[in-house]
Amino acid sequence: MKKLFYLVVGIGLFSLNGCTLSKMVKMAKDQQLTVDPNPLELHANTVDFEVSGLLPVKMLKPNFTYSVEVQYEYADKSAKFQETMEFNGDEFPNASTQQPRVSKKFSMPYSGEEMNVGSLTIEGYAKNNKNDKSAGPTPKLEIAKGLITTSKLVKATPHAAYVSYDYKDETVGGWTPNEELEPTDVNFYFLQGRSDLRTSETASERGKFLTAFIAEKNVTRTVTITGTHSPEGAETINTRLSSDRAKRIEDFYRSMMARYDYMGVADEINFILKPVVRDWTELKTMLEGYDGVDAAAKNEMLGIINGSGTFEEKEKRLQRVAGYRKVFNDVYPELRRAKTEILTVIPKRSAAEISVLAKQIVAGEIPTETLSYGELAYAAYLTPSLKEKADIYEAAAKTYNNWACRNNLGAAYLQMAAAGEGDKNTNLEKALTQFEMSARMKNNAYAKGNQGVAEMLLGNADKAHGLLSELTGMSLPSADMMGFNGAKGALEIMAGKYADAVKSLSNASATPDVMFNKGLSQLLAKDYQNALVSFNELTDKNRDYAHGYYGAAIAAARLGRGADVASSVSKAVAADPGLKSKAAGDLEFAKFASSSEFINAVR
Repeated sequence: MKKLFYLVVGIGLFSLNGCTLSKMVKMAKDQQLTVDPNPLELHANTVDFEVSGLLPVKMLKPNFTYSVEVQYEYADKSAKFQETMEFNGDEFPNASTQQPRVSKKFSMPYSGEEMNVGSLTIEGYAKNNKNDKSAGPTPKLEIAKGLITTSKLVKATPHAAYVSYDYKDETVGGWTPNEELEPTDVNFYFLQGRSDLRTSETASERGKFLTAFIAEKNVTRTVTITGTHSPEGAETINTRLSSDRAKRIEDFYRSMMARYDYMGVADEINFILKPVVRDWTELKTMLEGYDGVDAAAKNEMLGIINGSGTFEEKEKRLQRVAGYRKVFNDVYPELRRAKTEILTVIPKRSAAEISVLAKQIVAGEIPTETLSYGELAYAAYLTPSLKEKADIYEAAAKTYNNWACRNNLGAAYLQMAAAGEGDKNTNLEKALTQFEMSARMKNNAYAKGNQGVAEMLLGNADKAHGLLSELTGMSLPSADMMGFNGAKGALEIMAGKYADAVKSLSNASATPDVMFNKGLSQLLAKDYQNALVSFNELTDKNRDYAHGYYGAAIAAARLGRGADVASSVSKAVAADPGLKSKAAGDLEFAKFASSSEFINAVR
C-alpha cells in the first residue's frame, strides 16, 4: 500500500512539473524583448547588440529556468549564438509579483553583404533545474529586422608622399627649376688716402679675372661694391673715400661692359654701392685671426675698439699700443679696398630638355649621370604617368642609390596600386620593398607613412594604423602629414574608433573623400548636428559629390527631420542614380520610407 502511495505521489509531481514547464512555454508569448540598437548596426566589422527581456509576472517559478536562444537568419543561413539569456527562478524570489528582467550583450562577426538583409529571432525553453526536464521551443519570434551598414560607407583615402626634387641633405642632391644666383667676389686695393684705381690693380690677376668674367657675359642680376677704409687719420679725414673707391670700381666695370658690347643688357644689372665709413667691424674680424702681435697687444687693441670714446679717440689710443706699426703695415692695407660681389644666374636645363634626357636615360641611350639626381627627380615630378615615374626612379636608383630615391620609387608603385594600374598586390609588395630600403638608409617619415598606406591597401589595418601613428613628432611637410592623417582617419572609422577619426580627419587634407569621412565619423560618433554641417560643407564645395548628400540624409534621419531626408536623398540620386536602390532599402530611412516625399525621391 505504501509503494502505491509513493507511486501516485511521484506521478503527481511529474505531472505538476510537466504542467509547469508547459505553462511557462505558453506564458512566454507575453514576454517583452527589446534590442539595442534596432535595427542592428555594423561597427568595426562586428555587429554588437544587447537584448533586454521582461517575463510576465508568475511565469518564472523557483527551481525552474527560462532560457532565450538568439540567432540571426539571413540568405537561408542561420547564425545561432552560443550564449543564451537565462532567467533562473531562484534568482528572482519576487517573480510572482514583479516581472523578472535580464539583459545580455551579444556580438557576431560580419561576413559580407549577404548579412545585410536578415532578422534577429529568438526561441524560448523552460527547464526544471532539479531533473533537467525541459519544454519548448516557443514559437520563433522576430525581435529585430535587418542590418545598418552605414560604417561601410567609409572612403579609402590613400596618400603617397614623395621627397621633393629640391630636397637636399648629406646624401640627397636636390635640384630646383627656380632661378639661383651664384656669387663671385673680387677685391681691389687702394693706396692710403687715395681712391684712384691703379693700373697695377686692373692688370693684376684679380683685374684680369674680372675682365674675363665680364667678357663671358654671364647673366648678372646685381653687382654690389663695398668701399672701405682703414681707421687711421689719413683715411678718416676724407669722408668720401669709401664711396669714391666703390664708384671707381663701378666705372671700371661699366667700361668693360661697353668694351664687350653689353648694349641694353647693362641696364638690367643693378649696381649697389655700399660705402663703409668709420666702422670697426672689419678690423676686429681681421685682428682676431692675426698672429703678428702677441695676445696681450691684441687684447688691448680689441679692448680699445670695444670701449667708449669717439672714433678718432679710439684711433689715437690704438697708435700708442705696442705692435700698432705691425698692424698698420700688415692689416690696414687690407682695409683700403673695394669688395665686389657679383650675383650671376646659374645656367640650368629647361624642363623640356630634362624630360627628353630622362626618357633617353630610361631607354638606355645615354648614361644616367647625364642628369643629376635632382634633375631626374624633377623629370619624374613633371610626368603625369605613374609608370614613367617608376621607370625614371628605377633608372635613378642604379646610380643615385639614396633614401629619397628609394622612397619615391616605392611611392610610384603605391600610387599605381591605388589607381588600379597593374596587379595591385604585386605593386604593393614592390612598394614595401622600396620603403624598407629607404628606412634602412635613413629613418624617415616619408617611408614610414607610405608603408602604412601600403599595409592599409593590403588589408592589414592594425599594422597600417600603428605605422601612421608613429609619424607624430616626425619631420614631414604639412601637406603630406595631412594626407597621412586622412588615411589614418579612414582606418579609425574602420576600427570603430570614431572620436579618434574625427580628430585625425580634422587635421587632414580637405579632399572630398576626407571631408565625407569626417562627416561620417561624426555621424557614427552620434554627433549628428556637426555631421550634417560637415556634409553640407562638402556638397557646397563639390555639388556633384553624391555621397555627401547621402550622408546628409542619414544625419537628417537620425535627427528626425523627414523633409530634409527626402530632399537630400533626392539630390544624392540626381548626382548618382545608382544610389536609388540603396536608399530605398536602407534601414536608416525606415521611419520615413512610407512618406510620399521619400517615395518620390527614390522612384
